[in-house]
Amino acid sequence: MKIMLANFAKMVNDSGGLAKVTIDFANEMIRRGHEVSLLYCDGRQGGFFYDLDEQVHVHDLCHQDGGYIRMPLWMKVKREVLRPFSKNRSRDVNDQFMQKYLLHEVRRLLMAEAPEVIVSSQPAASRILLCDIATDIPVISMSHGDPEDYFHIYPKREIPAVEKSAVCQVLLPSFVTHIKNRFPETKVVVIGNVVPQYAKSVDLRIEKDTYKIIFIGRLVKNHKRPHLLIRAFAKLSKNFPDWEVEIWGAESNKAYTKALHTEIQRYGLKRCVHIMGVTRDVASVLRQGDIFVLPSAYEGFGLSLAEAMSMGLPAIGYKNCSAVNELIENEKNGLLCEDGVDALAEALRRLMTDKALRVKYGAYAQKSMEKYSPAKIWRSWEELLEQTVHRA
Repeated sequence: MKIMLANFAKMVNDSGGLAKVTIDFANEMIRRGHEVSLLYCDGRQGGFFYDLDEQVHVHDLCHQDGGYIRMPLWMKVKREVLRPFSKNRSRDVNDQFMQKYLLHEVRRLLMAEAPEVIVSSQPAASRILLCDIATDIPVISMSHGDPEDYFHIYPKREIPAVEKSAVCQVLLPSFVTHIKNRFPETKVVVIGNVVPQYAKSVDLRIEKDTYKIIFIGRLVKNHKRPHLLIRAFAKLSKNFPDWEVEIWGAESNKAYTKALHTEIQRYGLKRCVHIMGVTRDVASVLRQGDIFVLPSAYEGFGLSLAEAMSMGLPAIGYKNCSAVNELIENEKNGLLCEDGVDALAEALRRLMTDKALRVKYGAYAQKSMEKYSPAKIWRSWEELLEQTVHRA
């Protein structure tokens, strides 16, 4: 089968979840004997953060045949002026750039690669393929978050592409109705993210000199919110001198990272709260942990959370956070608490003081992630791809 992946987002040296899913998808389909091409759109040049199989045909729409198609300065200014006032209008500038300057490259590469099926990573890519080019190649539109966002913060011109897709994939069962409520006839399937199944999981029963609370995620103030973990731990640190916090993840904003360091100093936590940076060995980080905390305001799936649970760590998150409140089953594999610092501190206190509870929740957390094993998820994707090609 000839499969094209269309991810019209940044890919160069990007450690984020979308880049990881894209590269994992390409590598696995190559491993299963398929021919794979990857289209992406990045103003930067360079390699990928994650290793990509050399058999994948890679095309950066902005850099073709030695040339560089860049967004005009006036478009960049317009996008940044709009960003604080309207996310969808700001995103629409990117769509206008794609439509005006890159459409011919997409057409050319479709003809050159001749895929049997296209997997699109976002509505913007689906719109280019299904609305602007009107390809008759079946397009599966992936969702990497809550698709309800499509109808609020994405450009309106992208929405028809959701309905035109051969299939829309969502990550969690609750997300199905968010598309079906608008487009009842559209086929929607649930396929979660791949979660590693670790042969050697964490051992929460052993006695330690130091116990660790782990956070892994991009350092983003209004999304992942690691500052809430710092503030919650500050309420407990004096009574738990044998506990520390490790905050892992890529910097998204220098000012916010500086603010995190400032909070650590303000609360006198330099000894026990550490900003660690990026890791390529997530498993080793998780294996040293005792509790995983993800204080996000929202999530599309929460891959770092799922990986931590698969490692056997009990987890804490907010009950009003989408996706997190489906992965964490309260009082079974972790704790869901009300939003805010005080509630998070209380949830932490419960697990920090009760090793037996950590062991119990951790064991169930590992078992609850088995449904996202690579074998199960990739089999579901391969079956969907084959069904889509045969139905076309």
